[in-house]
Amino acid sequence: MTESETLTPAAATTAAAPDPHAPSGSPFRQPKAVWAVAFACVISFMGIGLVDPILPALSSKLDATPSEVTLLFTSYLVVTAVAMLVTGWISSRIGAKRTLVAGLALIVTFSALAAASGGINGIIGFRAGWGLGNALFIATSLAVIVGSASGGFAGAIVLYETALGIGIATGPLLGGLLGDISWRGPFFGVSVLMLIALVATVVLLPATPAPPRRESLSEPVLALRHRPLAVTSLTGLLYNWGFFTMLGYSPFLMDLEAIELGWVFFAWGLLVAFFAVFGAPMLRRRFGTPRTLYGNLAFMAADLAVIGVFPDRPWVVIGAVIAAGAFIGVNNTLVTTAVMSIAPVPRPVASATYGFVRFIGGGLAPFAAGKLVEHYNEHVPFLLGAAAVAAGAFLLGTVHRALADADGA
Repeated sequence: MTESETLTPAAATTAAAPDPHAPSGSPFRQPKAVWAVAFACVISFMGIGLVDPILPALSSKLDATPSEVTLLFTSYLVVTAVAMLVTGWISSRIGAKRTLVAGLALIVTFSALAAASGGINGIIGFRAGWGLGNALFIATSLAVIVGSASGGFAGAIVLYETALGIGIATGPLLGGLLGDISWRGPFFGVSVLMLIALVATVVLLPATPAPPRRESLSEPVLALRHRPLAVTSLTGLLYNWGFFTMLGYSPFLMDLEAIELGWVFFAWGLLVAFFAVFGAPMLRRRFGTPRTLYGNLAFMAADLAVIGVFPDRPWVVIGAVIAAGAFIGVNNTLVTTAVMSIAPVPRPVASATYGFVRFIGGGLAPFAAGKLVEHYNEHVPFLLGAAAVAAGAFLLGTVHRALADADGA
């Protein structure tokens, strides 16, 4: 694979513009450089659910309230969201590879510092630094995979969502296994795995010079002037509000040990991966993107409502959380593909815009859930999450034509 074949984020916009749904070869037959980035994606996405199995343990061992512990999600995801606005500006000046390496180095450093921390405030702060590295990596990795992968745009999205699914599935299991030894174990584990990913990226990904076009800092925000992109991104915020309410607070309702929580979220993650890779494309072909997403969001809202009605029944909560993996997998694939298809801006800009808006919802929801439980009861945050996801379905309906046109492009 030559250097010219490895596209930078900006180059991916202009040189990689195939038909999103054109038939092509298997998305899993890829150059080594793509596999290196995909492996790093797996480890990066592990960080999302890694702390889930150890949330109750952190609360008891560090004498922290559930709302304080959920700040591990808030600091991580809010910083990720805000940093999304500058990732394109950075990568368009130093190149995709250097941006990826910088992001991976930050994750390695701050995950290790979180493991060595002595209190909840230190972990929260180091998770924020982790989120900065995550933003640099996530936005750039998607652009690199789209630009470098064989199998066209749709194949690249499938590969990316596969990495996301595997990472989300294995993250909680690794967190449970290592967390059963010590709450510090999951953080050290990610640091070591990310160091391996960093070395693989440095060795296998060819140098990517800075692209000729430099992205401005205002582009991701200005992109929200495009109504379909703004509405789809806001739907992502509402959906992620429900998603991360479940991810951030449901472990406190299950009354399980760390390893048991790890297995629950492993089963959940397997459904995320399966429906992202196989279920979403099948449903899209059968029903189209708009109708699939309306139904999927409605089912997700109902699932959250079940937790909201029965938060005191651990087995109901466990079953609803695992089932939610199917809805999350479908949503991740179809909304990511829709955003990239309908946006009138370069794909890296669209990715940054969507990431910024949706991660704001994901970051604030767990902390809000903890506070709502403290002030009201365990029913409220999940019923609110259900209402948010349902509102997202109605909102998405206002850009039905744009989604349908993207399907038929």
